[in-house]
Amino acid sequence: MTALPTPRFDVAIIGEIYVDHVFSGFASWPKPGEEVVTDAYVRAMGGGAAATACGLARLGRTVALVGLVGADDHDWFATGLARYGVVADGLVVGDGATGTTISVSTAEDRSFFTHIGVNHRVGALCAGVGLAVLRQARHVHFAMPLPRDVADAVLPVLAAAGITTSLDMGYQPAWLADPANRPTLAAIDHLLPNEKEAELLCGSPDPVAYFAHAALLPLRHPMLKLGVRGAAAIEFGQIVRITPPSVIAVDATGAGDAFDAGFIDALLDGGDAAARLQRGCITGALSTRKPGALAAIPDRHELRSTHDRTY
Repeated sequence: MTALPTPRFDVAIIGEIYVDHVFSGFASWPKPGEEVVTDAYVRAMGGGAAATACGLARLGRTVALVGLVGADDHDWFATGLARYGVVADGLVVGDGATGTTISVSTAEDRSFFTHIGVNHRVGALCAGVGLAVLRQARHVHFAMPLPRDVADAVLPVLAAAGITTSLDMGYQPAWLADPANRPTLAAIDHLLPNEKEAELLCGSPDPVAYFAHAALLPLRHPMLKLGVRGAAAIEFGQIVRITPPSVIAVDATGAGDAFDAGFIDALLDGGDAAARLQRGCITGALSTRKPGALAAIPDRHELRSTHDRTY
């Protein structure tokens, strides 16, 4: 039997990439016609793919990012990713403008206004030149609503190579409601939804109802992000619940993507459901301490010290 090549990366991440314009520090949401003002503004690399990639790199993982940006932003992204240690081999210039998101947040919640831009074509990239990068990793994370035809082309290749997978599709009502995507949900090793996404799947806000629905799909390792209440998962038929560490939250932008980084980091270490949820809760909570998705992502030392204080 021919030995498989040693993976070049711990994780390869493919998905939507955005320029984030993040406004935070608001005490409340304005009513129609009102204006609220803040001094808290940052322009940063955004999108779940970039945020999770940078989070894993901060934890010491070797990470490659695959995605599309506009020509005017390629060098800015490549330089920013290099500062975190993320390999930008899969960063491709698309025909159009980089995706852009305006994030407006209070300490409790956030809302987004988004122009998708070249991200419309990231699925084709995944099944094309991006696949060469994905096949060089131990684990592949999809930060995108994975098109069904792309899933059919890519997931069997990764599975045959022994590469584990995870998916955070984001808030995608049409994708989640489409029965054609149920085989994708069942084929992914780890689906990483939040409460709103889980409700779109099962029709109920109750986590117990979601886990019952997950068993019918069936999902391989059902889990659920619960925001400030932490996270939950099913392991050996029992619900495992983990609460996050206490922090002074400034901006929740990217907290779910930071959770994904901690979760995948523990997965790579062979951690059980509790360990994966604990690490995800730590990285997700700590990421909210500063504006933007990247400014407060913890490193390995802070992750461990927070774990020891909390659990």
